[in-house]
Amino acid sequence: MSIFFRLLLLGALLCPPVLRAEVFDVPDNGDTVVGAPQRIRVESEGNSLLDLARHFNTGLMEITLANPGVSLWTPHEAPSLLIPSQYILPPKPWRGVVVNIPQRRLFYFLPAKKGERARVVTVPLGIAREGWSTPLGETRLVQAIRDPGWTPPDSIKAEHLEQGDVLPDYVPPGEDNPMGMIAFQTGFKSIFIHGTNKPWGLGTRASHGCLHLYPENAAALLKILPRGTPIRIVNQPLVAGLLDGLPVLASYPLVGEYDEPAPTLDTARELVGQLGEKAEAELDPARVDAVLAQPTVLPTFVSAGAPTDAERVDALPVEPYTLPPYGEDANRARVPERVPADGR
Repeated sequence: MSIFFRLLLLGALLCPPVLRAEVFDVPDNGDTVVGAPQRIRVESEGNSLLDLARHFNTGLMEITLANPGVSLWTPHEAPSLLIPSQYILPPKPWRGVVVNIPQRRLFYFLPAKKGERARVVTVPLGIAREGWSTPLGETRLVQAIRDPGWTPPDSIKAEHLEQGDVLPDYVPPGEDNPMGMIAFQTGFKSIFIHGTNKPWGLGTRASHGCLHLYPENAAALLKILPRGTPIRIVNQPLVAGLLDGLPVLASYPLVGEYDEPAPTLDTARELVGQLGEKAEAELDPARVDAVLAQPTVLPTFVSAGAPTDAERVDALPVEPYTLPPYGEDANRARVPERVPADGR
């Protein structure tokens, strides 16, 4: 976590740092990738991939796709784990909030101050379950709400009733409220970006159209997201970028109800072509096909002669992870006490 955001949080919240969101300088050399992958070895038993995802500010989808075959509940049995904490920035314009639904991630481009580098904050999201698609397009942040109550709509009450669960007409604010303890109202009808009382589900498809945040990220964004911030929601299962001047791709599972065809080699060429003719000319079709064949959340070089994912991961140092698990009491809408400021 950067010194900038530690100071921001200390000054804004006047309490020990709780933010696990990441803030990066926006590249000024033409690259469009931020962050760096990490490799860890879990040395403390009791941690699940849920604990590790939360600590490293990823969602469950990201960490499981990055570590195929690793047990959800016993990751300490694996020799090492890849933390995919490197992200291709969404397509421009880079302003306000940009959400990429398949990536299950939110980017907030902080207003740049004169003479300072532009910065971007990124946090993982939980997205809508099938049949409850989040609208795509542009809107704005209408208001931020502390301690929201929840009035379940008839459609959700009916769904729960079919499952034998009777929802009340009103759920008061509190740590068991599905809206969490902080909610950002968008200009789309009934669509909020909000905390959740079940943060272990973050990164999955669990909402009725809203977008879910870890409680600690919701609390931190409350301090830096002003009313009126533009919000753009996109559906881009294939993302292209430049890393060290070379083209990279990352792919994510399709969100089928948006009814768009699966990306192809031509899609990749078009996306990379938007980054420059040189990048498009360097594409290796075989490498592109490998990215298209299965989701790969780590930005992958797709030009001949560039390092492979395996080579990049093998070159990473393995850092020990010794923190205890969060505990069951962390699966609430409040910010958990066990959110370390830094370290592993």
